[in-house]
Amino acid sequence: MRTKFDRQLEELNVELIKMGALCERAIRRAVDQLEDTQDAEKELVDGIEEEINQKEREIETLCMKLLLQQQPVAGDLRQISSALKMISDMERIGDQAQDIADMSRFVQVKELAHKIHIGEMAEAAIKMVTESIDSFVKKDLEAAAKVVEYDDVVDNLFLKVKQELPNMMKKDAQQAEYYIDLIMIAKYLERIGDHAENIAQWVEYSITGKHEADRG
Repeated sequence: MRTKFDRQLEELNVELIKMGALCERAIRRAVDQLEDTQDAEKELVDGIEEEINQKEREIETLCMKLLLQQQPVAGDLRQISSALKMISDMERIGDQAQDIADMSRFVQVKELAHKIHIGEMAEAAIKMVTESIDSFVKKDLEAAAKVVEYDDVVDNLFLKVKQELPNMMKKDAQQAEYYIDLIMIAKYLERIGDHAENIAQWVEYSITGKHEADRG
């Protein structure tokens, strides 16, 4: 019975990795749209977001089977309950990547995206998502803690965007609404970083039994 349970836990890890990879693709494709507004690209982001939603449902079903059929002990129970929390954050990451893709279609000052750290924010957010999932699979507490700390990098890049764009808007007031769109895109990336941080905190809980909220 335990061997079957271990196989199902390994299946859970594999499915989480797949969902994390979909989130990474969605973020990257969404930011790519700042350079390319072709409808095909828009549809691709839509498709990835739908795959993320489907993967969330599949993982939920697997977790319910593990909970109801296998009667997991405390450590296993934390692992399964943490996975359920993590996929909720990953689903939100997919939603926000879709929001970025939608807004990118209307941003008319695309050449500015590279000048205001949007690309850097996307890479930092992707790094956080990848490493948070990896830390869960490897049960690596130190790696999860590093993801939590790395959220400061995304936050600092967002602050730079907020500081730089007002000056640009003053110099080019006719494009003001598009600069505001870029701020919103940066905000979505900052939120993605927050969700990746949440995932890492649930990894910490799955290993230690303690969650950031419990520390007051």
